[in-house]
Amino acid sequence: MTITCDVTNTGSREGDEVVQLYTHEVVTSVTTYEKNLRGFERVHLQPGEKRTVTFNLTRDDLALWDRQLHFVVEPGKFKIMIGSGSEDIRLTGEFQITGS
Repeated sequence: MTITCDVTNTGSREGDEVVQLYTHEVVTSVTTYEKNLRGFERVHLQPGEKRTVTFNLTRDDLALWDRQLHFVVEPGKFKIMIGSGSEDIRLTGEFQITGS
C-alpha cells in the first residue's frame, strides 16, 4: 500500500521536518501498541516549498503475532497517522482489511 502526504514550509526560513508514519489496528486478538512507527523521512524545505512524501506499507508492517504465535494480518480497521512525532499527529486516515 502506498501512502502519500504533502508537507509545506509555511515559515519564512528554510528548515527540516521529519515526517513520521504510524499505524494502529483498532481491534486485535492480542494487545498491541497504540502507535506503531512504520516509516519516517527527513525533508529539507525552502520557505513556501511543498513536497510530497511517499511511504510504502508492506504486509509485514500490518502483521502481528497472534495467540498461536503465527505472524498474521488480522482482518479489521487500521488507522494511519502522520505527524512530526507520536504526540504531534497532523493527518489521519483509515482503511479496512477484509477476509483472512
